Parts: sequence; C-alpha cells; structure tokens
Amino acid sequence: MGFGELKSHAGLQVLNEFLADKTYIERYVPSQADIAEIEALSGAPPADLYHALRWYNHIKSYEKQVSSLRGVKKELGKYGPVNIEDTADTSAMESKEDDDVTDLFGSHVEVEGEGAKRIREERLAQCDSKKNQKITGTYLGTDLLEESITAFEDFVQSMDVAAFNKF
Repeated sequence: MGFGELKSHAGLQVLNEFLADKTYIERYVPSQADIAEIEALSGAPPADLYHALRWYNHIKSYEKQVSSLRGVKKELGKYGPVNIEDTADTSAMESKEDDDVTDLFGSHVEVEGEGAKRIREERLAQCDSKKNQKITGTYLGTDLLEESITAFEDFVQSMDVAAFNKF
C-alpha cells in the first residue's frame, strides 16, 4: 500500500488518481490519515493534479483542529491504494466477512431434503396462524373512545381523531 514518495510527481499522480472518487484518505470524514499524508507533502500539489489539490486545500482548512480529528497516525505506507500482494489477503478477508453477514436474523437454516420441507411447512403454518389471530382481534370504534375522553367536561372541550392505528 501507499502512494510512494509524495514529494515526487509520480507519487502525487498516484495520490491524485486515488482521490478522484474520494474526499478523504480513509472513510468519509477527515482523520489523522489525511494529516499524515499532508505532512509528507512538500507543499500544495500542482494545478494539473486537481483532485489532490482539492483534497490538500480542504484538509488544510482543518489545520487548527488537527488534534481533534479521529484516528491514530500510522506509517505512511499504510495509507493509499492497495498493492497486488495485498489484494489476495483483502479479498479473502472480504469473502469471510460476507459469509458472516448471510444470517443476520437467524432465518437462514441450511437443511436438506425432507427436513427442509417440514421446517418450511411449520414456519408457513405459524405465519398463517399469526395472521388469523390478528384478523379475529376485537376492534374498537372511535365512538367509545371519544365518549370516554369527552366525559371529562372540565378538562376536554372537544376532540378530533387525526389518526388511528391498531397495533
């Protein structure tokens, strides 16, 4: 990882390409990573590297708030585009993270054959029974509610029902 030597035009070019679709070095807020890269620069990037120049001017506006930015400064090589060697490690880690996310609500059960069919039927039956219980519930009219509220004549003058939800 890394941008290379940021005092050279080649390093600045890599930084410019990296910032073409990003506002900051890491994530979506200014951090110590941005400060570390700014400190590695010899000055403002040239005007032809406009993404890097935009980023430089933006981060320089946080100059008085450097200590309040989140994160911890790392070595300069830890920031920037991914090298080819790092890609294999990153893709393996991302695929493992994707596997962990597949069962967010505990609804993903891998059962094969007759067991899967039986479990599916049981779940459908449970859902149908819950739906039937909700339809056969007792409904209250707004008339009874209105009468009980307006019975407090000393405190309530009139009443309008703006919205009514049954939960």
